[in-house]
Amino acid sequence: MVSLDESVIARLKKGKNHYEVFVEPEGALALKKGDDVKIEDIIAVESIFSDASQGEHAAETDLVNVFGTLDALIVAKEIILHGELQLTKEQRKRILDEKTKRIVSTIAQNAINPQTRTPHPPSRIEKAMEEAKVHIDPFKPVDEQVMIVMKAIRPIIPIRFEEVQIAVKVPGEYAPKSYGEIARFGTLVKEEWQRDGSWVGVIKMPAGMQNDFYGLVNHLTKGDAETKLL
Repeated sequence: MVSLDESVIARLKKGKNHYEVFVEPEGALALKKGDDVKIEDIIAVESIFSDASQGEHAAETDLVNVFGTLDALIVAKEIILHGELQLTKEQRKRILDEKTKRIVSTIAQNAINPQTRTPHPPSRIEKAMEEAKVHIDPFKPVDEQVMIVMKAIRPIIPIRFEEVQIAVKVPGEYAPKSYGEIARFGTLVKEEWQRDGSWVGVIKMPAGMQNDFYGLVNHLTKGDAETKLL
């Protein structure tokens, strides 16, 4: 258990009633994300309240009718998973910043400017989100919000999700040690070993990963490999 001083209130509304429990915020968020968390380690009091700030306990008959049990640990888990956390401003800001960075990273890795067929830098995506006044929900999954963000920023910057195929030829000097890492970067469409010992492959990947791929190839081959966007 955690101390009350370290806890926040998790709240779930069912019908006209509220069901609340004191929880440690980091652990509760981890549980909501699907991490393996022991409920007894993240609650401050093994009690369910109708108004936690006033110390008013939920009626036992209501708990049985709504949750089918009086077990506070089972009820607390349901409240955390399906309810809302009453976070401090600092906690909410940190979570929001982390979620925004993950959304921007996902878009940057998978999308391109269709006019130039090159990726947008994360800073440009962030600026477009600011201009579009995009609202990020700190609790909704990243994948669920990515498409909402894409729709919002399309009027501001040309952008779309796309996969590309890149052909690469690695000289025999580097091929034995580097081809495996290059092939694993994306989906290997086809490959062929040449008589001179060089390796030729076609790799499919999210369009936004092109620059990272070129950087990897140049690093592994000291810039001697040949690449071509198909």
